[in-house]
Amino acid sequence: MPNPTPRRARGGIAVPVLLLACLAGSAGAQTALERGRYLVEGPVGCGNCHTPQGPDGPVAGMTLAGGLEFAEPVFRAYASNITPDRETGIGKWTDAQLIRAIREGKRPDGSTIGPPMPFMLYRQISDTDVAAIVAYLRTVKPVANKVPKSDYSKFPLPPAWGPPVGKVADVPRSDKLAWGRYLAGPLAHCVECHSAPTPQGPDLQNGLGAGGMKFPGPWGESVASNITPSNLARYSDAELKKIITTGVRPDGSKLKPPMGIPYYAKMTAADLDAMVAYLRTLPKK
Repeated sequence: MPNPTPRRARGGIAVPVLLLACLAGSAGAQTALERGRYLVEGPVGCGNCHTPQGPDGPVAGMTLAGGLEFAEPVFRAYASNITPDRETGIGKWTDAQLIRAIREGKRPDGSTIGPPMPFMLYRQISDTDVAAIVAYLRTVKPVANKVPKSDYSKFPLPPAWGPPVGKVADVPRSDKLAWGRYLAGPLAHCVECHSAPTPQGPDLQNGLGAGGMKFPGPWGESVASNITPSNLARYSDAELKKIITTGVRPDGSKLKPPMGIPYYAKMTAADLDAMVAYLRTLPKK
């Protein structure tokens, strides 16, 4: 099965009322909308790809309206409009259709969505979290913005990125390393950009976290760093958290885009702790 993400600079099941009620009704739990807002504006960082960018950053008034271009040697893609606009966005899509698009890369008409959406990772997002993401997307401001059609003529898309996704259980937060893996994988998808590049996409098996993927842009060219202990051992946990949330290394040098610093800055202390703990366990590369 090909990996749907050759490179990235970073749009089922129904959303049952019972599921959302359980999420909102647990003692001390976030509501579905609160959880969805945290995920979209925080670690998942949907706007890092789906909000168009200008010379000074995100274009005002165009949050999640799509149109950001990804020009690669084998394809030219445009991030889709994921606001509730009925003509150019997701306003006519059902919850089930949205969840299938996010986790399986299939549109309502059955066509396949192409890279850079990291479907191999998004397939692992839990039912609860994907429902929360969809619930929140329903509340954002609709923006009319017709996005150009992506061109995958040099990168033929498969009929599907995998079998239909069934039930995906919640990851227990009590298991710190499992929760950290969930954050660094399906949610914040750190391993998508920071794994070793291959012609088919990031090597999540043999090059997990090894870095080396290149990202050209207005900033010049940034290269994803090695996030295995081979490189991270030089930093304390506190230093790593500062790098992730501010983009500034201990020596004062700054990370370049497409690192989603504004999104990771909104992560909770507990999530950052778990993510860093998990990264410490990656095989050295």
